[in-house]
Amino acid sequence: MINFEEFQNVDIRVGTILSAEVPEWSHWVIRLKVDLGEELGEKTAFSGIMKFYKPEDLIGKQFPFVVNLEPKKIGPENEFSEVMMIMATPGEDDNEVAPVLFKLSKKVPNGTKVR
Repeated sequence: MINFEEFQNVDIRVGTILSAEVPEWSHWVIRLKVDLGEELGEKTAFSGIMKFYKPEDLIGKQFPFVVNLEPKKIGPENEFSEVMMIMATPGEDDNEVAPVLFKLSKKVPNGTKVR
């Protein structure tokens, strides 16, 4: 459990995926370049959704991202994942059931806060 103040510290913003590609070393993650607006700029995220989604299906679409996590090193080249894409994971085993990506009902400016 986290308290309300801790929840308020989670910064979730809407970003548009500019590019999506599978790194040479990967068989499960997609590298995403995300435009999070003028304040935050472009950030990199890695998402383990390759089994269920193709990179080209993500480009140009908007999704929510947690933007205030500590960057995490990913893969053998130690690239940094700077933000985390939020999605629903309906299965008990995240590797067997496709995650559900959130779809906005209309386009909003990149960097829009999610509350």
